[in-house]
Amino acid sequence: MRALVAEAIGSALLLAVVVGSGIMGQTLAAGNDAVALLANALATGAGLLVLITLFAPLSGAHFNPAVSLVMAARGELPWPRVLPYLAAQVAGAVAGVLLAHAMFGLPLLQESQHLRSGWPQWLAEVTATAGLLLTILGGVRHARDKVPLLVALYIVAAYWFTASTSFANPAVTLARSLSDTFAGIAPADVGGFVLAQLVGAAIGGALGGWLFAAEQDTAGA
Repeated sequence: MRALVAEAIGSALLLAVVVGSGIMGQTLAAGNDAVALLANALATGAGLLVLITLFAPLSGAHFNPAVSLVMAARGELPWPRVLPYLAAQVAGAVAGVLLAHAMFGLPLLQESQHLRSGWPQWLAEVTATAGLLLTILGGVRHARDKVPLLVALYIVAAYWFTASTSFANPAVTLARSLSDTFAGIAPADVGGFVLAQLVGAAIGGALGGWLFAAEQDTAGA
C-alpha cells in the first residue's frame, strides 16, 4: 500500500510541476515560448530529482506505466502489482493536473486544444521513451545512487532535443490532455503518443537489457 501511495503522490506532484510551471512560465514569458519551455524543462528536471530520490526506496519511483511494464518484463516488479501501479500513476497524474489548475485559479476540468500529431512527433516520443529507459537501466547498472540525477538531466535535455518536448510517459500524456495550457495535448492525439511511448519503452528496455547485461558478463569474465 505504501508503494501505491508513493506512486500516486509522486505522479501527482510531477504533473503539478509540469503543468504548473508551464502555466507560470507562459504567463511570465509574455509570449516568448523559448523562455516558457526553458522554465518548464528546468522545473520538471528539478522536481524529478527530488521525487525520485524521495520515493525510489518505497516504490521504485516509476511514475510512468512504460517504466513499470519494462520493470515487470525484467522480473523486477511482480506482474500482479502492475495494474495497481498503473492505476495509481494515472489517478495521481490526473489529480496533479487538477491541483495545478486550482493553484492558478483555472477551471479544474479542461480539454486541451494543443495539437501534437504526425510522424515527427511520434518518432520523437519513441526516441524520448527509449532514451529514458536506457538512462534508467544504464544508471542502475553503473551508478545506482545517481539515477535520480541522470533521469532529471535526461528529461531536461529531451525537452529540447525532441520535437514533442518529451512526454515519454502514458500517464503524463493522458493527464495533460485535461489541461488546455502550455503543457497540454489534444485528446485526439493521446493515442498516437501512447503507442509511440510503448514502442519506445520496448526498444529501450530490450536494448538496455541486452547492452548492460552483455557489459556485465564481459566485465565478469
